[in-house]
Amino acid sequence: MDFDLTEEQRAIRDAVAKICSRFDDAYWLERERTGTFPEDFAAEIAKGGFYGVTMEDQYGGSGLGITEASLVMQEIGRYGAAASSAVHINIFGLQPVVGFGTDEQKARMLPPLIRGEHRSCFGVTEPDAGLDTTHISTFARRREGGGYVVNGRKVWTSTAQRADHILLVTRTTPIEECKRPTDGMSVFYTDFDRSKIDVHEIAKMGRKAVDSNAIFIDGLEVPEENRIGAEGEGFKVLLHGLNAERIIVAAAAVGFGMHVLEKAAAYARERVVFGRPIGQNQAIQHPLAAVWMRLQAAELMTYKAAALYDQGRPCGLEANTARNLAGSAAYEAAFRAVRTHGGFGFAQEYHVERYFRESVLNFIAPVSEELILSYVAEKALGMPKSY
Repeated sequence: MDFDLTEEQRAIRDAVAKICSRFDDAYWLERERTGTFPEDFAAEIAKGGFYGVTMEDQYGGSGLGITEASLVMQEIGRYGAAASSAVHINIFGLQPVVGFGTDEQKARMLPPLIRGEHRSCFGVTEPDAGLDTTHISTFARRREGGGYVVNGRKVWTSTAQRADHILLVTRTTPIEECKRPTDGMSVFYTDFDRSKIDVHEIAKMGRKAVDSNAIFIDGLEVPEENRIGAEGEGFKVLLHGLNAERIIVAAAAVGFGMHVLEKAAAYARERVVFGRPIGQNQAIQHPLAAVWMRLQAAELMTYKAAALYDQGRPCGLEANTARNLAGSAAYEAAFRAVRTHGGFGFAQEYHVERYFRESVLNFIAPVSEELILSYVAEKALGMPKSY
């Protein structure tokens, strides 16, 4: 078992770190205050070729794996949830196309995404279905002459304010006509036609720089050649992307947690109260040390999941476990950073309050902590399915 990075992996990590270092805390605080999408940051990540890290070189990608994508996201995650959310849909979002797309679809869809010319969003979650994806109601109905017409609504669709394409999950067969709830779903990657899609931004507690939206789809026409995989097998197609998402979101959370922990430790070393640095007090030391250990464990599970994914082996348990461990450790790191800073932890100029607000998202998206625990209880411990 080798825990060392290859020379190529170190080069990837260092190249991403070099880009990210040009966009400091002041940059991200300004984007948070103004709600301005980090266009210049996203453009630099695209320019570096990192959107295509997992995509085949014949389409302009690097032909590498989720392990390398995780290294990219871990570095980006150090600068907060807005940084990772600004780019992660382009890095993982088209994994269904990578895994199930035809050669023609890959040649048409992947290169402009890799170059940063196409801006994608992900339409899965619905107001009434939530995490119960099999009960989505957005429906793609076949039309005479070919293709589909889609009607429905989605919620928490990030970057829809600026997207020109959408990876869209729909039903093509009503659930009551299917043998299994997971049957009868289909995945499409198609134009984000704003004459047929109404977009409403959701005001939220953090990550203001990256918009989240409710979208309403009315008569969206989708050509058949934009369906990814076979009709009715969309759940299988979707899972190929969701495990990848769990892993790279976990990697970003590890980077996030380590960075805000470093801020806390630096402040604890420098802040002097009662004639001694507060970092000399075990009441400060011990919680921060415990968070460091939790982040190390999360990092190991993240890269175990990534290795399994890249080997084409089952990794659902590992991907979800990594997501849970990393998310909760990142939250604790941000919480402890605020407490370590005392009153200054409440001040925006020290930046840890932004990390704390953003860290709450780790318990909710892309999957809740409770659903992960239920999944692990079933798959790892053989308990009856509870959801």
